[in-house]
Amino acid sequence: MELIHTYAEIAVEAGPGRLAGLAVDVDRLAGKGATVLLLADAGLKAPGIVLQAEKALLEGGHRVVAYDRIAGEPKEGEVAEAASMGVGEGASLVVALGGGSALDAGKMAAAMLTNPGEVADHRLAAAPFARPAAPLVAVPTTAGTGSEFTSIAVLSGPDGTKYWYWAGELKASLALLDPELTLVLPPTFTAMTGIDALVHAVEAATCRRASEKSVAPSLAAIRLVAANLPTAVAEPGNIAARTAMMEAAGLAGIAIEMVGTALAHNIGHALGSLAPIPHGLAVGIAMAATADWVVEGNPQAFALVAEAMGAERDAAAFAPAYRDLFARVGLPARPRTLDAVSVEALAERMAAPENAAMRKSTKRFTTDEDLSVLAAMVLAGKGRDAA
Repeated sequence: MELIHTYAEIAVEAGPGRLAGLAVDVDRLAGKGATVLLLADAGLKAPGIVLQAEKALLEGGHRVVAYDRIAGEPKEGEVAEAASMGVGEGASLVVALGGGSALDAGKMAAAMLTNPGEVADHRLAAAPFARPAAPLVAVPTTAGTGSEFTSIAVLSGPDGTKYWYWAGELKASLALLDPELTLVLPPTFTAMTGIDALVHAVEAATCRRASEKSVAPSLAAIRLVAANLPTAVAEPGNIAARTAMMEAAGLAGIAIEMVGTALAHNIGHALGSLAPIPHGLAVGIAMAATADWVVEGNPQAFALVAEAMGAERDAAAFAPAYRDLFARVGLPARPRTLDAVSVEALAERMAAPENAAMRKSTKRFTTDEDLSVLAAMVLAGKGRDAA
């Protein structure tokens, strides 16, 4: 994972089996014998990955307080509960283990561990954190969000609305990248998380704030996804493909940390507030439906993206190349879970304040009238047969 080390601004430890060395990392960040809040995805208990992490920490002389209840999209209430548990047990470091949901929850829990108060007070960066967060070791078990490299978290409020949280305090102290942890991920989730990484990279290369600095890791990530995601889906045990996808996700995360995301994430977060749909699938569907529309706002950048995907250096080649990959990894352009979502409701959520930054970041100017048109395209499954 040489490229990760080239671009990352935080410490990185990487390699198959690297989780076994977790205790040494904690020694360095919090001292020997530290009490660790292990915040993990609930789905990692059955395959024994939570136990692996606990074993590594306990054998290294640390005390472990486990909160392994993150299931689906992370919630503000779960963060508050985990942070309260950590404070009560005297935890001085957080290990976040799982996909983007667990990592986002872990980042916020590390900040709340040292900043008593209400999680909701920090929505949309409304209130800054008064103190530095507790050290955080981010251990992704999927290759998708790149959350281990960002200072952003997304949590759902009590009514299901997704809120952004961003602050320097949310950045991990260490990213521990062990591709063996992704081997148990089923093909469908491998596809969804991989498409999430691809959408991150595409938006970081083409959005309004894109720069030479963000484009380089973005294009590298796109090349890695195009070359390795179909293999990772078809051959779940292929460690080379899994390693490449973990690097791609990290590079894409590094890129969006610089410049943010754009329209596909505006739509994806709006969809996630209205229907039970995984984040990676939501943003993937959004890009499949709106690719032709978005390309018109930045054809030169999209030409480079198309080339990175293995197509011609032509902006018009991007949408077909993207939809082809989306279809090849077996993802649906119009899942039934969206049947209850109306065009009006989706457009309204796309226009909501919590999604404004992503709308503004899109290079093509997006009017209120455009939102309804785009929402209709998404809900109609535009691009379904375009692959």
